[in-house]
Amino acid sequence: MSSSGRLSADMMMMIRRCVVQSVFRSRELLLIIKKRKVKYLDHVLGHGQYQLLQLIMMGKVEGKRSDGRSKTSWLCNIREWNNIVSVETLFRLAQDREKFAELTANLQ
Repeated sequence: MSSSGRLSADMMMMIRRCVVQSVFRSRELLLIIKKRKVKYLDHVLGHGQYQLLQLIMMGKVEGKRSDGRSKTSWLCNIREWNNIVSVETLFRLAQDREKFAELTANLQ
C-alpha cells in the first residue's frame, strides 16, 4: 500500500486473479452438483427397486409448513435448471434414457 492508502497495481492484479479463480471454482462446483443431482434422480427413477422412494418423491406431505422461507427441493432445482414445468414431465423424461442423458449433458 502506498502512503496515500491506495493499493499498488500489482496488488490489485493479484486480488483480481484470486477473485476470478474463486468464481471459476464456484461455477465448477455448482456444475458438478447439478450433474450429480440429475444422475441420482435418473438412478432412483430408472430402477424398479426404488418404488417406495419414487412414491415419496411424487407425493405430498400432509400438514402445515412452518413459518419462514419455503424450502426449495432438489426436484425444483432440477426442473428450474432444465426449464421443465412439472414434476410429472420430469418423471416422464426420466423413463426415456436417451432424453434424460441429454438433460444431464446440457446442464450449464
